[in-house]
Amino acid sequence: MGKGHAHCNSQMHKSMMSGMDSMKMMTLTGDTDKDFAMMMKKHHEMALEMAKSEIAHGKSAELKAMSRKIIVSQQKEIDQLDKWIAANK
Repeated sequence: MGKGHAHCNSQMHKSMMSGMDSMKMMTLTGDTDKDFAMMMKKHHEMALEMAKSEIAHGKSAELKAMSRKIIVSQQKEIDQLDKWIAANK
């Protein structure tokens, strides 16, 4: 594996770990719906970062195509979660 690929994988891993740390630090409300929306949004944001990294650095046309679909679907769900969160403050 070339140095560029190792760096990309390291960045993807750091991003994932940062997102997980962020989720651990979230103050839960005790309201299952609100906690779900907040945590699922972060989960989807992490998926977007990974998909963008695959598109930028991956070699597999199949995985790049899947990543593009993930970006569209996960962003749509993030938007839905944002709407729900805003309406349920």
